[in-house]
Amino acid sequence: MKNEMCRLYLKDGSVFEGKPFGATETKVVELVFNTSMVGYQEILSDPSYTDQAVVMTYPLIGNYGINEEDYETKNPSISGFVVRDYNDEPSNFRSKNSFQEIMKKYGVVGICDVDTRRIGRHIRDIGSCLALITCEDIDQAQAKKILDEYVPRRDAVARVSTKEQIHANTDSFYHTDKDGNQTDDNNKDDNAFRVVAIDCGIKANIVRMMIKLGLDVTLVPWNTSAEEIKKINPDGVFISNGPGDPCDVTQTIETIKELIGFCPIFGICLGHQIISLAFGAKTYKLKFGHRGGNHPVKNLLTDKIEITSQNHSYAVDVDSVEGTDLEITHINLLDNTVEGVKSKSHKVCSVQYHPESAPGPEDSAYLFDTFISMMRENKEDQKNA
Repeated sequence: MKNEMCRLYLKDGSVFEGKPFGATETKVVELVFNTSMVGYQEILSDPSYTDQAVVMTYPLIGNYGINEEDYETKNPSISGFVVRDYNDEPSNFRSKNSFQEIMKKYGVVGICDVDTRRIGRHIRDIGSCLALITCEDIDQAQAKKILDEYVPRRDAVARVSTKEQIHANTDSFYHTDKDGNQTDDNNKDDNAFRVVAIDCGIKANIVRMMIKLGLDVTLVPWNTSAEEIKKINPDGVFISNGPGDPCDVTQTIETIKELIGFCPIFGICLGHQIISLAFGAKTYKLKFGHRGGNHPVKNLLTDKIEITSQNHSYAVDVDSVEGTDLEITHINLLDNTVEGVKSKSHKVCSVQYHPESAPGPEDSAYLFDTFISMMRENKEDQKNA
């Protein structure tokens, strides 16, 4: 690893010096933090982190390397990592590459040997912010000028979404178990529920879980119209996670508006926000977001507490839900934000967190069964109509 100096300039004027790893180009990023102790490969490859640099508050990163099976997308779009101790000699029988090798491959910048706990607390105080990561001879005045003039892109979902329709059950990237083996059993059920997954930056493990449960999954681009989806004749529609402001994906919101009542709908993370907006609720940006693997959520329908994996910058405005056809089903016990909703009149539900988390808690995996139950009930209703 190189010994050159690397600097992290925050828009509020704070400066942190460390060493570079990964790609060494200069990048403007949105700086956020994640409190997970494991899962840096999944974070690296999660499309929801597009244009962001993640401060990993757990100090040791890179020690178990990168393997071929745990990617969440084929083309990582995260901008950077900020870590305390980077280990470039992984010890793991599954490892195929070092973390740094993959970062270089995809142009992900990194700075290490910095006090990540201090940076994490700073973000907690001032909120997520723009920052500049650079190994170049750029002083604070130049960094300030670059950050002041930077205009964030608002097309993140369009960049990470599939560009064509994909039958996920026959695509080897999605249709593997955690050991990388093909799982063909589920492809043979002609009566499997057909699910159209609107890809706003979908994590591969969501698709893997749906296939494992016997669903026939077709991915479509984020801007696919309701008319095109109806032609596929799905038993259910799923809206995925993804990056950015949910209000930027107006085409997806309009599609969901037209699909309400057509078939059951389930959404995760960005999908939850899109569903809420389609029903007339509002969203807002959190001060520093929720990113970690131990967030407690209360299921208001069962009074049970779930430990959840989360990664989002935006939330649904609790007051805006009133007067819509939605009712709140889950709340975050740390800050009382909305974590789940369902329709009072239609078979539609969503959650803000990630029931497919890997690695992470499995408390919420039942939500995929809830989606299947909605599709089963809808088919029975159609037969009896």
